[in-house]
Parts: sequence; structure tokens; C-alpha cells
Amino acid sequence: MRYLPLALISSLLHAFVAWRLLPALGAWPTAQLALASTLALSAVLMPWGLLARRVRSRRWSDRLSWAGLGFMGLFSSLFVLTVARDVLLLPAHLVLALAPGAFDGQTLARWSQGSAAAVALAAAAITLIGLWNARRTAEVVAVDVPIHNLPPALHGFRIAQISDIHVGPTIKRGYLQSIVDAVNALDADLVAVTGDLVDGSVADLGHHVAPLSSLVSRHGTYFVTGNHEYYSGAHAWIAELRRLGVRVLMNEHVVLAHGDASLLVAGVTDYSAHHFDPSHRSDPQAALNEAPAHARIRVLLAHQPRSAAAAALAGFHLQLSGHTHGGQFLPWTWFVRFQQPFTAGLHRLKDLWVYTSRGTGYWGPPKRFGAPSEITHLRFVNAAA
Repeated sequence: MRYLPLALISSLLHAFVAWRLLPALGAWPTAQLALASTLALSAVLMPWGLLARRVRSRRWSDRLSWAGLGFMGLFSSLFVLTVARDVLLLPAHLVLALAPGAFDGQTLARWSQGSAAAVALAAAAITLIGLWNARRTAEVVAVDVPIHNLPPALHGFRIAQISDIHVGPTIKRGYLQSIVDAVNALDADLVAVTGDLVDGSVADLGHHVAPLSSLVSRHGTYFVTGNHEYYSGAHAWIAELRRLGVRVLMNEHVVLAHGDASLLVAGVTDYSAHHFDPSHRSDPQAALNEAPAHARIRVLLAHQPRSAAAAALAGFHLQLSGHTHGGQFLPWTWFVRFQQPFTAGLHRLKDLWVYTSRGTGYWGPPKRFGAPSEITHLRFVNAAA
């Protein structure tokens, strides 16, 4: 999309917020000017959050991305809070229109003024807190997965899951390296990377993804594609990850010998992959082709939780997914459920456990609020214990 159409849409949305908030701040000229200036700058820069890759200079491209995506996060909160303010003030306007003597107009004016200031301050605070949450290294979330008839050798088997890092305009090598260091400190038996690792080409981001080669675990690192790999050149990324020593599972499985037990680990391509390459259609059943009977415990790596229905039918015990980011920041955390069966955490679907990570990085605005990032440390336990 071109800049001008995006700028027009951006300007109209910002004009709405200006129309609803700026008149109410008339008694505070400094605050009114500060908000007006912020909205004007945001309207101009926000489209560049989506278009900055077209700028040839990598330095300027990244700077424009930071500015545009930062303002996108701020404006998202401003817009939602402005609408919420209007909804809350509507009853007062109706009462005053139907019963003019119910309270004086000055009271309503004070409510309007105070709420407009509160919206601006709350949006700024949420954005700053969200920035800090997004840029810090994700915390480790420990999860026990109870499995019936778990072989004794697999009791305590540990998987470190990372997902949805989105190496790209605002996430670079240093950010990923801190994640790798945190994962290595867990001394896990296996590392699972459940898609949406990148937002950009191998040529642009290969250097920044290189730290994945230093991931350490007993049985190695396994990767499945997410939808963003297909936006970024999936075939090239699959080859690059294999070069880095990461095992990419494409509707296939491996059988791991752990003590005197066997564990089957399978992976499928992204749920939407067939839209980009028909040969990459996601198929949990195909991932079990020629699976040995002795590998009774079966784990599936699938980027989107929507794969769970097919995974349950195929007979998997655990599915590890991401994609949702847990909504990333309020209020979008409440809407993920309309697109995916699970938003975050451990859930049960028939005989299948599904764990959905909130993601280890972020996408778009550098902002997380109400949906913290995570490095998941899963441990198998016997369901009878």
C-alpha cells in the first residue's frame, strides 16, 4: 500500500481523537498543545510503521519503524480509551438533554475535562509500561503437563518453548541473544521454537538470527513455520535455520530415545501455509506417517492453536503453539478468542493438552500490557502422581 492512502486513514482516525479530546482541554492550553502536537506527529509517522522497509537506508528504515510502530502503540490506547470515555459520558449527556435540571452543565464540563486528561495520561502510561514489558527479556513460566501412562523415564522431561519473537525492524541480534542465554540456563531436554521467528528476509536478518545456533539442550532444537515466515520467504528461512543446526519439522516427526523410553516429537507447517505454497499444507496426521508403535507419548509443534482439533484426532498428547501473543496488549487480549480456540496457557481438548505461549517477543508496536512475554519451561509429570 502507498503512503498517501495510509496517511489519509491515519489522519482521519487521529482527527476523531482530536475532535473528542482537544476541546475539553481548553482550560489547560499547555496540555491541549502537547496533545495536539503528539496527534499531528503520530498521524504523519504511524504509516511508516508499515512502510519503513521500503526505505533503502537500513538505519533510516529502522528509525522510521521505531517511530511509526511506537506511535501506533500509543494511538491504539488513545483511540480505545477515547471511545470508552464517550461511552461513559453518554448517559450524562442524555440525562442533561432529557432533564436539564438534573445537574448543571458546569459539572458535565468538569467531567469532560477531567476524563479527557485522564485518557491522555493513561494512554501515555500504558504505552511506557508496555514498552518496558516488551523490551525486557521474557520471564520463564514453569508449566507441569500431566500425562496418563507416562513412562518413568519421561517423568520430568523438560521442554523449553520460545515463540513469536519476530526478529525484524525493532528486534535485533542482542534481543535474541538474551533469550538464547535464558533458555540455555534452563538446561532443558529439548528446545521448541513454534514459529513467527522473523519479519524480514534472510538477507536482512540472517545475522540477527544467528544466535539460535548456540541453543543447547540434550535433544536439540526443533522449529516449525509460522505465518510470518511465509510473509518473509519461508523456503529461504527453512534453509537458513537448517544451516544453523536447527531441525525444521515439515509435517514430519522424529523419535527421541530418552533413557529406556521413546518420545515422538512432530511438527507441522503453519495452519495457513497452503495459501503460500500448496505443498506446505499443514497436516498433523501426515506428521505421524510411519510412526513406531513404541513411541507412545506424542508431542506436536504447531504454530497456531487452530491445529488442535486435527492434532486431537491424530492422537497427540500435547500440542505446543503460539501465534496469539496472548493479545499482546489490552484490550486486544479479549478478542483473540474469536480467531483462535485458545488465547494463552494450558488447556484440554479431549485427550490432548494444548499449551499456547503468549510469545517471547512482540509484533508491531513495541508494547505489552496485560499479556507478558514468556519463555515456557514445560515438564512432563505422571497424571496419576
